[in-house]
Amino acid sequence: MTSAHEEPRPTTPHGTPEAPRIAVRGEAHLEVDPEIARIGITVSARGTDRRNALNDLTRRNTTVLDLVKTYGNAVEKLETGAFSITPELTRHGRGERIRAYHGRVHITAELTDFTALGELTTRLADLDLTHIDGPWWALRPDSPAHRRARQQAVREAVQRAREYAEALGTTLTALLELADTGTEDARPYAMEAQSRSMRTMAFDTADPDQTPALDLEPERQHVHAQVNARFTMSPPTL
Repeated sequence: MTSAHEEPRPTTPHGTPEAPRIAVRGEAHLEVDPEIARIGITVSARGTDRRNALNDLTRRNTTVLDLVKTYGNAVEKLETGAFSITPELTRHGRGERIRAYHGRVHITAELTDFTALGELTTRLADLDLTHIDGPWWALRPDSPAHRRARQQAVREAVQRAREYAEALGTTLTALLELADTGTEDARPYAMEAQSRSMRTMAFDTADPDQTPALDLEPERQHVHAQVNARFTMSPPTL
């Protein structure tokens, strides 16, 4: 509680005639090249016998992993996600009769060499019962582009405050507050539905080992940064 001799404190910051305040927002928008590309790989197998379906799935999964690993440092990350083998029941007849078994393994590969990306995707798509999704282009979480955007947003806030002060015939005297309202990437690291996607495809070539490489054009990334800033300025003559 406030005593009778104390004045209540203001709930919002206000300037005074001796030290007027300016509140501004600084923003920055950058368009930069992506740093990584991710593709999703789904390996499938189907058979009337559970063991045969599992063996086929294991063999195809090993083929995919071995192929991706041949690209060495071009592949920054290789991860296996969900695995499933599901029985398919017959639609007619009594009892739980199994018609077939369906197996799937989901793999994610992250590449930094976009030249190798086109060749790898087509070679993967040429494998049996292999489904390819992607690529999804992105920046790394610690990309220098985020730092450049934040710094540019701060400079823009200072410049905007100076312009307001100059319009009043005065100058800034001190920075009171700089609040980071967040930096967000318009193309998040996670996979997005609107990114370009490739379906499973096969190629008819004279030499099966010479699969034509897709020409993939990297998608430019948009980085946005925004800050709020408060300054004091010398009293203007109005």
